[in-house]
Amino acid sequence: MSANTSAAPKITHLSHMSGKQLYIAMAGIMLGLLLSALDQTIVGTAMPRIVTDLGGLESYAWVTTSYMLASTASVPIFGKLSDIYGRKWFYIGGLVLFMIASALCGLGQSMLQLILFRGLQGIAGGIIIANAFTIIGDLFPPKERGKWQGLLGAMFGIASVVGPILGGWLADGPGWRWVFYINLPVGVIAIAVLLIGLPYIRPHGVASIDWWGAGLIVTGIVPLLLAFTWAGTEYAWSSPLIIGLLAMAAVGIGAFIFTETRAKDPIIPLKLFRDRIFSISIMSSSILGAAMFGAILYIPLFMQGVLGTSAAESGLVLMPMMLSMVTASIVGGQLISRTGRYKWAIVSGLFLMLTGMFLLSRMGLGTTNLSAIRNMIVLGLGVGLVMPTITLAVQNAFPPRQLGVVTSSLQFFRSIGGTIGIALMGTYLTTQISTNITRDVPAETLAQTPQEALDEITPQALANPEARIELEAAFDAIPNGDQVFANLLEAMRGTLATAIQDVFLIATGVAVFAVIIGMFLPERTLRTRNDDEPEPSDALAADGSGAAPTTRPITGATAASND
Repeated sequence: MSANTSAAPKITHLSHMSGKQLYIAMAGIMLGLLLSALDQTIVGTAMPRIVTDLGGLESYAWVTTSYMLASTASVPIFGKLSDIYGRKWFYIGGLVLFMIASALCGLGQSMLQLILFRGLQGIAGGIIIANAFTIIGDLFPPKERGKWQGLLGAMFGIASVVGPILGGWLADGPGWRWVFYINLPVGVIAIAVLLIGLPYIRPHGVASIDWWGAGLIVTGIVPLLLAFTWAGTEYAWSSPLIIGLLAMAAVGIGAFIFTETRAKDPIIPLKLFRDRIFSISIMSSSILGAAMFGAILYIPLFMQGVLGTSAAESGLVLMPMMLSMVTASIVGGQLISRTGRYKWAIVSGLFLMLTGMFLLSRMGLGTTNLSAIRNMIVLGLGVGLVMPTITLAVQNAFPPRQLGVVTSSLQFFRSIGGTIGIALMGTYLTTQISTNITRDVPAETLAQTPQEALDEITPQALANPEARIELEAAFDAIPNGDQVFANLLEAMRGTLATAIQDVFLIATGVAVFAVIIGMFLPERTLRTRNDDEPEPSDALAADGSGAAPTTRPITGATAASND
């Protein structure tokens, strides 16, 4: 073999890939994202059935919170590590761990086990998310990246269309455990494609691992999110445990900030916040994450518990929102690539999301499926425009060698907002239901309701046919039992509708702040090459010093070689 022939395949940076190898690598990345997204959309639709089988409503938000908590803590750590050691093996390792955790979730025999295994799955999901969007940044310059974001959005869209339908069918048919087992074949295919198509690039240079920063970020974030999750439901806000967790979080976060100012290679370089695009994007995404995740989580519960749809039917109703999200992502990405401007997509998307959340807050007992679909389409259009474009804006503001840390930092703060939003809104929902459900039941109906049925009066009976049949059996022995039971269900449905309406309205109020902050986001020219530096006036050096570097070897990303 000639020297030229042997040298041809050598790739020193992912942006040098082209042709068949590029498409194979993209296929593997998208399959990995599909795996992560498919799990979340399937589980969301099946959640009412899962909670009914393994525990009470107070655990409804925990299954999601444990995943997001673990994912949140792992994203910045593995984002930084991928800048140091390369992306490929972290991405594949995340997929392997995700598959193992999925199998364990399916085998779970208690709510505690499921929560723990979902936490393990969250760590894997954090690794996947931290690396997927960063690899896309390595492959394509910002000017072209918008066109490819549509493909990434399509993965979420496919998962969002197939997931709720498949999740509902599995929950109603073979059982909810299969919503986790379904991840295994997708993961096997994704790993096989990545092993073939994605080269391993080892960055040059020696960088130290910020072990203190990695430990302290977990020490600070985990008790913070636990406090928000438990307060108001498991424990009073004034309880010693909650106060202790908040104090521990304050100490941990304070120590983390102190450590990061002195670390040689910090997990999150604090001087990144000097850049206005970075700081405004972080603030807007965090607030938006709290509103969006906190609201979307309860849409399936509203559809099943208030409108009376089955798990499969609620998945069908969710489909238009996901399709609109994919459409907005694809069209928006194409327009951004052609015009080189992105702020219009962020601002218009924020207003669409705000409008969609407000429309959700107007839904009640008389809402039709058509009205719910309209509201969710508006919300989906906003999400499709905002989320990928904010990532693009942040990546465009920094040199490619910092893609891992800036992309993962954005995901990190967005996840913190989402986890806190889910926890607070879950606390509010369960508190409102437990406080008002007895009050909303007519006195005559309450007097005729058997005592054993009073202990089972929860919205789970509205969301799950088996639980409803079990509750109804307690009324068989009393006069006019069918009518009394119907009156009870109607009152329960009203209580749940009011509580979820309030959750949507709170999310709308929170989203207002995200819109206001997003209006101040600067806009910079999208770079046409990955070896270009950002605009010198705002560029940050690799060490976070705030000065634009004067020279770069070969490419703007971390110089690398095949191993």
